[in-house]
Amino acid sequence: MVCAPLTPATRRYLARLAPTSVVYVAVVFLTKWLFQHLQPTGLTVYLLAILPALPMVASLAIVGLYVREESDEFERSILVQSILWGLGGALAVSTIWGTLEEFAQAPHHSSFYAYLFFWIFMGISGVVIRLRYR
Repeated sequence: MVCAPLTPATRRYLARLAPTSVVYVAVVFLTKWLFQHLQPTGLTVYLLAILPALPMVASLAIVGLYVREESDEFERSILVQSILWGLGGALAVSTIWGTLEEFAQAPHHSSFYAYLFFWIFMGISGVVIRLRYR
């Protein structure tokens, strides 16, 4: 595992991201439960459906704050590279799967997963980038 000393900006980033992640998981489970047990209708459906997206969007804003607050140029560079690889990976998977759906009748998967792929690729690339500089 690659461990780097935590800068003050990194500590703030983690202090913001951790509770946001917990809220996200809780809201997803709560929303699923509400849809299964209460079967909402009308405007309530849309309001509940948007709830899980709010912490997702907040987490992206938290990453943006971290980029702005990080004074260590090396750490900021690694983060920006990781973000770009995360975006590229998520877009690549989404694009490839979309063409499979369109032309090869692959089963449809929600675009909701693009967010998950972003974080997976961002995390993997962050480790690989750090290992390059060892």
